[in-house]
Amino acid sequence: MPWALLSVFVFTWGVQPVKNALNAIFAPKLAIPLLHLAVIRMPPVVPKPEPEVALWSANFLSAAGTALLLAALVSGTARGFSGFGSALIFMPLASSMAAPQLVAALLLIIDFIGAAPLVPNAWKQADRRATAVMVSGALVGVPIGTYFLSRLDPVTTRWIISAFVFALLLLLLSGWRYRGKDHAAIAVGIGGLSGFCSGLAQTGGPPIVGYWLGRPLSSLIARANILLFFAASDFFSTVSYALTGLITADAIRFSLLVGPVYAIGVLIGAALFGRASETLFRGICYALIAAAVIIGLPALDGVLR
Repeated sequence: MPWALLSVFVFTWGVQPVKNALNAIFAPKLAIPLLHLAVIRMPPVVPKPEPEVALWSANFLSAAGTALLLAALVSGTARGFSGFGSALIFMPLASSMAAPQLVAALLLIIDFIGAAPLVPNAWKQADRRATAVMVSGALVGVPIGTYFLSRLDPVTTRWIISAFVFALLLLLLSGWRYRGKDHAAIAVGIGGLSGFCSGLAQTGGPPIVGYWLGRPLSSLIARANILLFFAASDFFSTVSYALTGLITADAIRFSLLVGPVYAIGVLIGAALFGRASETLFRGICYALIAAAVIIGLPALDGVLR
């Protein structure tokens, strides 16, 4: 399960015995030309003359960046399979390594580009009229969320999101479903809330998924609606982030490294979706929402981060 792998990344990558084990697998030491053993250390620095060792340890497996790339691969797989979930997996781990503003911009860039190949099929399969109504809400919600991302204390933001997602999860697990007619006001409100969460922390999946999983739709249409909505939401976020200065040169540079790995994960997830049952699809979506609650709790920072 993606969230289980994430927990493994968070718990183990900073543990020294694990680092030692990974270094034992692959961590060659390379001599630096013109420096290794070329400089002689002399007394009184050392008791007797000795050559200075200049070796570079290529500890790629135990580096923190490797955990980040693995998280990108797993989160991309979740995105390609269910249509959402990347932020719920990627954000908690990456935010422990860099500022939330940088991580949110990085995820937006790689998600916008990495999920682009899924949009053409989603356009054909989605209920475009219903999706367009929700997108109109995101057009308002995204800029508001972006504003709070640049102003609000990150810990307070995470508590707000965790509380909302927990309430949504309880509603889904209760088995309650709305069987009445669709109302534009409800759809716009859900789209606006998702847009707000996307602008705030790129975690707009739960409101949209919770709504469409409650509707009498096949998993194929529900997933297409989700993908199409987030294609539009990501576009709004890109414009909003750019106008507020959140898309920086550092975010672009990091995206060049992480993006290809994330895109591979998206393609793997998309391939797995065609082989999964509808029950499995809905179960994985519910589990991803639960992961958002657990992993996102600031109270667990001392344990998970």
